[in-house]
Amino acid sequence: MDSDTRHSDGGADTDTAAREREVTRRELHGTVRRSWRRRLVIGLVTALVLVVGGGAFAAWKLNGNITKIDVSTAIGSDRPEEVAGTADAVNLLLVGSDTREGDGNDAYGDNDGTVGGAHSDTNLLVHVSADRSWATVVSIPRDSMTPAPPDCSPTAGKDSWRMRMWNQNYRIGGTGCLIRTLEGNTGLRIDHYAVVDFRGFKTMVDALGGVEVCTSQAISDKNTHLELTAGRHTLDGRQALQYVRARKSIGDGSDLGRIQRQQAFLSSVMQEATSTKLLFQPTKLFSFLDAATTSLTTDPEFGLGTMQDLASSVKGIGLDKIQFVTVPNETYPLDTNRVQWKASATQIWTALREDHQLGTPGKTPTPTATPSTEPLTSSPADIKVTLVNSSGVPGLARQARDGLQVQGFAGITTSNGSTGPTGALVEYSGDHAEDARTVAAAFPEATVKKVSGLGSTVRVTLGKDAPDVVELPNRLGTEPLPTPSIAATPTPSESIQTRTATTDICS
Repeated sequence: MDSDTRHSDGGADTDTAAREREVTRRELHGTVRRSWRRRLVIGLVTALVLVVGGGAFAAWKLNGNITKIDVSTAIGSDRPEEVAGTADAVNLLLVGSDTREGDGNDAYGDNDGTVGGAHSDTNLLVHVSADRSWATVVSIPRDSMTPAPPDCSPTAGKDSWRMRMWNQNYRIGGTGCLIRTLEGNTGLRIDHYAVVDFRGFKTMVDALGGVEVCTSQAISDKNTHLELTAGRHTLDGRQALQYVRARKSIGDGSDLGRIQRQQAFLSSVMQEATSTKLLFQPTKLFSFLDAATTSLTTDPEFGLGTMQDLASSVKGIGLDKIQFVTVPNETYPLDTNRVQWKASATQIWTALREDHQLGTPGKTPTPTATPSTEPLTSSPADIKVTLVNSSGVPGLARQARDGLQVQGFAGITTSNGSTGPTGALVEYSGDHAEDARTVAAAFPEATVKKVSGLGSTVRVTLGKDAPDVVELPNRLGTEPLPTPSIAATPTPSESIQTRTATTDICS
């Protein structure tokens, strides 16, 4: 009995203890659950505080990292005018400087045979379209020989410019001289510039956690001390700097081959930087931006706020809409170690000035007649005109004839000439100045000149860049002018090779 009693008592005790443990477990479970919820709420609130408060601090910190230098005086005042309708497009000059000044810069790279001050080791012209739907990145070979202002003078006229190697412009006159030389050779107006040095490049790559590259051959470069086997590699900052600067030990040892590797590297950087690995890791993103701004020098207007606005406006551009292109070039006759730009380079400058992608047609502006303060007194039907095509473009005179005929000009003859002026030259003789003025009004910005021997005929010589015929205020008839199909500037036959940011880095 005692044993049964003990068993009964023990069972009661056991049940009571079990119930107590269950209650305790539930209470503890609820406590844990409530504690987890509290921690989550506290964590979210803390994160919001850090984002809001820290965002202001981060912006202040990043903006303070940037060195701002006004180079407008060195650029001068005779700058290119923007093409109508392209005001919202942005032209940005990015420069990679090989300066050894500054903490840590003397530890990276090799002078690569150049001495005396900093050089523009990498030169990238970035054009962002006005509608923010595409961008083009143009690599300018540092060994390019182009006309440049003597002693980087901001006032020297173009007729006094002399041939100079591209990266010497930066050494002699800094970014201002580089921009002046670029604008003078392309007709593009540069809106902003940014210069980054060795240290900044290295730390940006490290902040990304490395960048993948691909090489078809093993690299053993004695100048940069880079050692790589063939294939794909993820490089840290120091290795990446060695990779983009290596030249003599790879391929033909030229700067052009290095540019191709740099473009592939930039594509890889863009793919890495726009991936979720960076964009959704605030700490990593801040580290990247901190690294990018610490070694950055820009114009005063290109601060963090402007960068943020630009970055926000281009966030919809896909990597497939970012083109990379190198200025077409050929060996410079006076020095086989240098290059000069080919005539086909004008395709790039024209496309960017007119804000259209390479390989796509530009927008043809509607020409208008030259304003005149006095009414035109000669009727088109009473004027004899001869059109001389000296542009080198077949069919240009016939096209101009068609544009004049629908306006009432009847006596028109055409011919070809060997050489001619730029634009349109209108010549007349005797007392036919009013006839010449009427004809000149059909060719905007034409030059009018009195000569002997033409009798009653007005001669129009169409040279390179001659304007299309426009409608006269005293025209006859109402038939619309035919749409021009021929440009007065010969189109180079050479096609421009491009690659997009999505192109495989091994190609």
